[in-house]
Amino acid sequence: MMSASSFPDSVAVTVEASQADALEATWRDPPGWRGWICAVNHKTISRRFMIATFVFFLLGGVLALMIRLQLAQPANTVIGPSLYNQLFTMHGTTMMFLFAVPVMQAIAIYLIPLMIGARSVAFPLLNAFAYWIFVFGGMMLYAAFIVGSGPDVGWFAYVPLSLTSYSSGKGVDFWAQMITFTELSGLIEAIVIITTILKMRAPGMSLRRMPLFVWAMLVTSFMVLFAMPAVMFGSTALITDRLVGTQFYSSGDGGDALLWQHLFWFFGHPEVYLIFIPPLGFLSQIIATFSRRPIVGYPLMVLALIATGFLAFGLWVHHMFATNLPEIGKAFFTAASLLIALPTASQIFCWLATLWSGRLSLRTPLLFVLAFFVILLLGGLTGIMLALVPLDLQLHDTFFVVAHLHYVLLGGAVFPLFGAIYYWFPKFTGRLLGERLGRWQFWLFFIGFNVSFFPMHMLGLQGMPRRVYTYPVQMGWGALNFLSTIGAMMIAASVLMFLFNVWRSLRRGESAGPDPWGAGTLEWSVPSPPPAGNFVAVPVVHANEPLWSPPAQPSYVTGLSNTDREVLITSAVEAQPDHRFWLPPPSPWPFLSAVALTVLFIGSIFTPWAVVWGAIPVAITTTLWFWPRKARTAARTSTEMRP
Repeated sequence: MMSASSFPDSVAVTVEASQADALEATWRDPPGWRGWICAVNHKTISRRFMIATFVFFLLGGVLALMIRLQLAQPANTVIGPSLYNQLFTMHGTTMMFLFAVPVMQAIAIYLIPLMIGARSVAFPLLNAFAYWIFVFGGMMLYAAFIVGSGPDVGWFAYVPLSLTSYSSGKGVDFWAQMITFTELSGLIEAIVIITTILKMRAPGMSLRRMPLFVWAMLVTSFMVLFAMPAVMFGSTALITDRLVGTQFYSSGDGGDALLWQHLFWFFGHPEVYLIFIPPLGFLSQIIATFSRRPIVGYPLMVLALIATGFLAFGLWVHHMFATNLPEIGKAFFTAASLLIALPTASQIFCWLATLWSGRLSLRTPLLFVLAFFVILLLGGLTGIMLALVPLDLQLHDTFFVVAHLHYVLLGGAVFPLFGAIYYWFPKFTGRLLGERLGRWQFWLFFIGFNVSFFPMHMLGLQGMPRRVYTYPVQMGWGALNFLSTIGAMMIAASVLMFLFNVWRSLRRGESAGPDPWGAGTLEWSVPSPPPAGNFVAVPVVHANEPLWSPPAQPSYVTGLSNTDREVLITSAVEAQPDHRFWLPPPSPWPFLSAVALTVLFIGSIFTPWAVVWGAIPVAITTTLWFWPRKARTAARTSTEMRP
């Protein structure tokens, strides 16, 4: 196996420096304030996206600490019931809609073009528009919370609680519009990712040679296309019930309250796997690198990812066992809930075989991966318990469910996410995160996580319901709640240590170089951080791990312009060169269109006429966005692959 430094015919040798400078000038974003508004480079948008999602992660964490502070002892009066309801609603909404899925898409937008040998993502203006919509939606929700109009009906907003008869303020309306913002952003990012993967891979990178993280994001993005429209329709129906008097969910007027649960959980359970599948890709890349060998059972891993994506859509009634549904239906969804464990189990065995047969380098990214196995085992076992109808009826809406949810999502997604950040941080910034601080942060996070959430299993078994702001002394829940609060403080300290590590590394961290880990995928063949155009010469791929494979010819593509935003389009299956395509330059219209759409949606919360009048600036900005520009000269239609 070869390191990145021995990748055949380094592009720095094969391309003149002047051509590299021209390519950099072509692909970089405008300087100054214009760059803030007009930027379309996928790495710029991704960095902003990641920062925004982590800001929301920190806000959600602060809300969680306030919740734990209130529950630390019985009969506590630190937080009243009204604010408490807003806190747990905002916490769940933030983590599920503003952090968990968006952060995975943000990382993918940065890495996928580099991993597949592309100079950009497809539809860069649409990618920028998705970022602005996401940020404006999150800001709108938190602005409402700050002024006292935050939602207070849970992150799932069950009807009839979320209808005007029980929630007469504007909090639920802001929540429903935030769903539209974030899910529109997620749909756009899914389209960008799918198109980038299927049509912009480097020549030779057939579907059989794609990195497993790319496969994970392809499966996730197709799931987004089918899952998110359900909750978007559900939230739109909810807000029209509230604002214009439709009756989708009002049982007394011909509607059906269970319709909301079906629509929400048809999205909500795949949502769990939208959060869970990208970390499986993280794990595969990290394990391969630190085991010094390709993943064992690559075809099985791909099939397991696809099977998980299909099966995830057959589980939504798993969340509705306490409703009055036919018993035969509950039996089917119980079987499906158990069946989906098989693809994940097969992946675990492939990872263990890779670790067992490799030469391990026990660095911080691998520590987070190994912790994932422990956490996932516990979360998976409680998931099997909750898949059984008799037990679920007893444990439904208790703290046992809270514990299970956090073991699966926080444990199954955030542990691999931290591992991925430590792994790819050198590529993002050109500097390594501190190893010693990383190990301290890992152990503090691992111990704090289990101290915080494991006692919640016992609280649930003892009958403590979730979403209660206090409890009497005689119930005997005080000690376990206090222990859980101590664990939450440890998690907070761990996150603060991570932030300090990032700050310290950015200031004076160790220089990383192109490939500090000796990894095998294409993103490690370019400088850290990568140039604006990613690859001065688009590589030709001959193996699953290009940087670990012997040199092969041809090694790169010639014929693409260095002075135009020109990319190579390849066939979907075998990645054979097909044609060239020009991508648009930086533009302010995605930002201005997002502003106009935000004004329309916020205005519609207060008056239906905002939809009419707000559509005018939306139409103007989008028309100018897509207004035909000066035609180009006829495209050259051939490229060459050179040694």
